[in-house]
Amino acid sequence: MPSAALRTSSLAVITFFSLLLALGLLLYRDYGVSWDESVEHYYGVVNIKYITKRLYPAAANSGRKVQDLASSPDRDHGPAFEIVVPVVSRLFTSDSPRAYLLTRHLLVFSSFLLGVWSLYRLGRSRFQDWRLGLLGAAALVLSPRFFAESFYNGKDIVFLSLFTLGIYTLVRLIRRPTLAQALAQGLITGLATDVRILGLLLIPFTLGMLVLEAAFRPRTEVPRCKWLGFGLLYLGAAAAATIIAWPYLWEAPFSNFLEAFERLSHYPWQMTNFYLGQLVPADNLPWHYAPVWVLITTPLPYTFAGLAGVGAWLRTIIRGGLGSLAVRENRLDLLFIGWLIGPILMVVVLNSVLYDGWRHLYFIYPAMLLLGLRGVQAIYRASQQHLAWRRVALVAALVAALEVAHTAIRMVQMHPFQQVYFSFLPAATAQRYFERDYWGLAYRQGLEWILQHEPNARVLISSPNADPIDNNVLILKTEQRQRIQYVPLKTSQHQYFLTGYRWHPQSYHDSIGQEVYSITADGIKILSIFRRTPALSQVD
Repeated sequence: MPSAALRTSSLAVITFFSLLLALGLLLYRDYGVSWDESVEHYYGVVNIKYITKRLYPAAANSGRKVQDLASSPDRDHGPAFEIVVPVVSRLFTSDSPRAYLLTRHLLVFSSFLLGVWSLYRLGRSRFQDWRLGLLGAAALVLSPRFFAESFYNGKDIVFLSLFTLGIYTLVRLIRRPTLAQALAQGLITGLATDVRILGLLLIPFTLGMLVLEAAFRPRTEVPRCKWLGFGLLYLGAAAAATIIAWPYLWEAPFSNFLEAFERLSHYPWQMTNFYLGQLVPADNLPWHYAPVWVLITTPLPYTFAGLAGVGAWLRTIIRGGLGSLAVRENRLDLLFIGWLIGPILMVVVLNSVLYDGWRHLYFIYPAMLLLGLRGVQAIYRASQQHLAWRRVALVAALVAALEVAHTAIRMVQMHPFQQVYFSFLPAATAQRYFERDYWGLAYRQGLEWILQHEPNARVLISSPNADPIDNNVLILKTEQRQRIQYVPLKTSQHQYFLTGYRWHPQSYHDSIGQEVYSITADGIKILSIFRRTPALSQVD
């Protein structure tokens, strides 16, 4: 690259990521506390206790009572991220729930930055064009649900980032195979697995790409025996990294890992999802559950570009047969196709338990964006060869740009509730047929509204479920927390009733009280506050 072009690309990339970092630092205090954060924090503390007990037995009995790892119901969950957060919070902040949660949100966003950077590097490597790489990174940032969850979803967003990094280190390994690259790939695979066990998918992806390289790459560049050596070294490093960063595996690596894997296959979540207007058991979902959620929550230009990319790749494979895989770019596209479609097929075939939309499959989204870049490239090349395609490309580019700009405006207007973004569904339709704020983020703003408008020093609050209240109280300031007391609804002692409509999507009967405030995001009601009336009766 000429020096002037190199300076331009470097300046553009540095500016983009600097602005993204600044945006994160500006906004990370605005979000509420998600349903799972207190549970995930406690699991991290359980693992820290286990580590301390193994390494420093004398110090393990000090502090508050924490259950043993062996008796924890979440003992087979990957704890890598949850171990780091309490340590960082203790080292750099005051010992308060609010300080911990804000630190956690900032760390989740930091992991998201890593994922955006990895996607940029993948796009740049695949297309040999920094502009396309940056376009893919920008598309990830301008994906409303992902942007919102990049501040609090310490499981799926962190996993997305590590998995994307794992694909990037894999591309580096096959491009310039060295022992160090194989070790790095094993390390990232282990860390991803120690966040979610689906990180194991990096193993077949890695071994499959090594086989393709051995089959199609000239032996004069890399002898086949070396590919075998890289594969064995990678597997050893991945196994070691997985065990080291997952304390539950320390005592019995093989049997405990099998237990965790079997639990993944039959995860015991017995609740329901609100889907297509019905409450559907999570263990008996229709095959189209995940694809529909992907469609309705992804900006339409990204969806169409992704489909165009898949179509362009299929056209290349059909016309060139397996011989087309001799081209490095086509092998990378095959990797992205497997990354996107493989997990969806696995979920459909195994009838896996899913809940809260498609968050368990978020890690496939960067593959969709990369294939979208492939679609953009294919349309551009066609426009350079045919006049008719040039007109189509110009119209498509204009419409896509306007829609992405509209998405960005909606993100600003919805802040900090981008997690209930629907790409094309009218608000009334989305509200009637799909889950709303299943994370429970809006409870924070609801509590703050009550405290601002209620003069009494002590406020009695109830809800269909105590968890979102308990969680979001923790991020309030100390003087605010002390004013709130949660009381069960059945006691009829509460002054206010808050609901986010999860598992109760219909309206509430007038007997619950008078609705005095509601929060909407893009026209979708995500929280209601009712003031208690004397004639309060049981919720319908």
